Amino acid sequence: MRPVLLQGHERALTQIRYNRDGDIIFSTAKDQHICAWYAHNGERLGTYHGHQGALWTVDVDPTSTLLASGAADNTVRLWDIRTGKCLKVWDFNTAVKRVEFTEDGSQLLAVTEQRMGFLGTIVVFDINLDVDGPQSDERSMTITCEESKATVAGWSYLSKYIIAGHEDGSISQYDAKTGEQLDNVQVHEGLITDLQWAPDRTYFITASKDKTAKLVNARDLEVMKTYVTDTPLNSASITPKKDFVILGGGQAAMDVTTTSARQGKFEARFYHKIFEDEIGRVKGHFGPLNTVAVDPQGKGYASGSEDGYVRVHQFDKGYFDFTYEVERQAKAAAAAQQQQQ
Repeated sequence: MRPVLLQGHERALTQIRYNRDGDIIFSTAKDQHICAWYAHNGERLGTYHGHQGALWTVDVDPTSTLLASGAADNTVRLWDIRTGKCLKVWDFNTAVKRVEFTEDGSQLLAVTEQRMGFLGTIVVFDINLDVDGPQSDERSMTITCEESKATVAGWSYLSKYIIAGHEDGSISQYDAKTGEQLDNVQVHEGLITDLQWAPDRTYFITASKDKTAKLVNARDLEVMKTYVTDTPLNSASITPKKDFVILGGGQAAMDVTTTSARQGKFEARFYHKIFEDEIGRVKGHFGPLNTVAVDPQGKGYASGSEDGYVRVHQFDKGYFDFTYEVERQAKAAAAAQQQQQ
């Protein structure tokens, strides 16, 4: 897979999002810019200017009409994707670390940082899908995270639950209508850095600084699969069409030596979703992977790194032809035969 390198950011990448059709990629970085790119050739579509601090998060609505972003300037901004016009600014007391639209685009959640005496919150806004219409200042719901701040959050299937990952490694399930906490389960031993959904939003994958990623059921927060690595993880994504997950991470820049860089800590790691085995790595970045995102149509994936680059890969024929189950059975049969001898 020969990657397309997107060079539009001057600082470390923080998040990458595909639109639902998989033809446009949106990227954010600590340089205050949101970039939009064509996924098939990496051509830059446009840049959204307005934030006055490092950008942490971006999401695109289901119709690719509206874009939401959150930043260290303590604001969430809503954009008209086509014109680049900023439609609305919501102000907060602290930085906004994650935004996500519901499946129908009618609501938007924002996760705020715990800092300067303010508790971390998950705030929900009702969204007017008409770009020419007014957007409400009112928050339709605020969930306060008193025990451990939320680092990531998102909407489950049918927007039934809000699922949040916390700094202490726990995952909370909230009623999306009332904000009531329904469940809280200790899933990781370290900070949860990412939460991304399966296509039907009935389960999700988390990445953590404890060097594991976990597949979790949204209904009862049961951990279904665990993927163990040798490096802190910053991001994890589930591939449609094939049973794989892609993990990205690496040691923080201050901990990196030339030897660890040579050992390949800065690779996108592919694991089999069912069997939990690592099946391959894709090299290329010169710093920790901060974000990985998969094309919703299953054609490829993109990764963003501390090195300031976005690398877009289109899966080749070998990826789609790969049948791990057959290979696994052959290995098991060979091992059994060797034992008999």
